[in-house]
Amino acid sequence: MDSNSSDINKECCEHSETENRMSGKCPRSKLQSYNWLEDIPGGYGEYDIVEVSFKNTRKGFFKNSSHIPLAIGDIVAVEANPGHDIGKVSMVGKLVKLQMKRANLRPDIEILRVFRKAKQSDLERYEEAKAKEVDTMIRSRKIAEDLKLNMKIGDVEYQGDGNKAIFYYIADERVDFRQLIKVLADVFKVRIEMKQIGARQEAGRIGGIGPCGRPLCCSSWMSNFVSVATGAARYQDISLNPQKLAGQCAKLKCCLNFEIDSYVEAVKQLPDKNIPLETKDNIYYHFKTDIFKREMTYSTDKNIAANLEVLTADRVYEVISLNRNGVKPDKLNLDSDERQREMKEFGDIIGQDSVTRFDKAKKKKNRNRNNRDRRQGNADNRQERMSQSGEGNDMGNPVKEKHHDGDHQKRQNNRRPKGENRNKQNNTSNNVKGEQNATKTD
Repeated sequence: MDSNSSDINKECCEHSETENRMSGKCPRSKLQSYNWLEDIPGGYGEYDIVEVSFKNTRKGFFKNSSHIPLAIGDIVAVEANPGHDIGKVSMVGKLVKLQMKRANLRPDIEILRVFRKAKQSDLERYEEAKAKEVDTMIRSRKIAEDLKLNMKIGDVEYQGDGNKAIFYYIADERVDFRQLIKVLADVFKVRIEMKQIGARQEAGRIGGIGPCGRPLCCSSWMSNFVSVATGAARYQDISLNPQKLAGQCAKLKCCLNFEIDSYVEAVKQLPDKNIPLETKDNIYYHFKTDIFKREMTYSTDKNIAANLEVLTADRVYEVISLNRNGVKPDKLNLDSDERQREMKEFGDIIGQDSVTRFDKAKKKKNRNRNNRDRRQGNADNRQERMSQSGEGNDMGNPVKEKHHDGDHQKRQNNRRPKGENRNKQNNTSNNVKGEQNATKTD
């Protein structure tokens, strides 16, 4: 059994908390006890009482009167009433003494004994009893329905030797289940024990994933359930929507109590919400509050959001004191213009908020550059053709000079009167024709 227990502990370390819980190889984290004295020499110490965990959230303290060498993860057979039960050692040494003090056990409580490390025959008998739990739960629900009892049987746990079964049930009212116990004892031939649990305990036994994406607190680490009031939601400015405030147990979420103290302390430093703020133009009423930022939003209408103004708590105190002295300020928020300017000047420099930041940007076509390149290409082609025909040496430069002279001539013509331009154009055209004829004869 030592090798088996070491293998179980190794699997617990290699897998995550959720994997261990779902696979059943390791106990739920609520049953695990962190040994914070492990790295201290002699941290375990000598203590003859060990803590043993069973199915679901049930734990117990047992005396190791036989001084059996036990370690965390060992499967043991412990004394029960009647018979024996099978469990796993979850804590040893001095930590057990501190855990018993935390559990507020009475000094005169009877502590049962550890019989032995579980044998193979004990484990086989335990597995047989465990295999009957689901079928027993379904049949017991049918029996309770036939007896017209207003209760719900949520789970059944058999003892390690199969001689006793614990029935966990939920009931809103007091239930007389004496007849139910007689029928169950006759049908299943075991000793019956009824144990009432609440809706939160049932959700913890079933387990699941909460809206935060993590395993339910009641199934992972919470062991003490405190009642949650709707005042916790009001202090945190949460809308009183039953569908969002209720957990999987149909009760208010336990996490509403986690930060309530911080909110209560922060609200004490804020002005009263019921006091309206008066200016020369309007009367502003409280709309909402950002508690930790200490910012309060006011509206000119009590029921809807109209002309919203966001003020700091200090500015609200200042306006309230002015109103009490009979002074109405011109503006409610002195920094409204600066705030709007900051909002306009805000820009996403990195571009991480853009939806299309991973799209490839289209290249803009430079039409002017394309046209210039096209003209240059045509001029180069013209020069190549002229050089191939043998006119490159004699006519290449004059053509360019002529081209420039033509441009210069056009500019000169634009400056002269219309009649003079016409005469000049006729003369230049005649000169060009004469030059072309001369080149042909040559």
